[in-house]
Amino acid sequence: MDPVLKEIYSTVLGAAPYVLGAYGLLWLGLMVYIAMGVRRTSALEKQIAVLEESLSSEV
Repeated sequence: MDPVLKEIYSTVLGAAPYVLGAYGLLWLGLMVYIAMGVRRTSALEKQIAVLEESLSSEV
């Protein structure tokens, strides 16, 4: 193997766990953010349904 490539690979492979960990944290954060949005949306849909029912019973 070329010595230059060997040096590059040793540098890159040393940082790989940190890069993979950072990507993992980003994906986890994104999934949590999406889950919170979905939960909030479902709660708002329930509130809208209650309001619609309230308005339709008054008329």
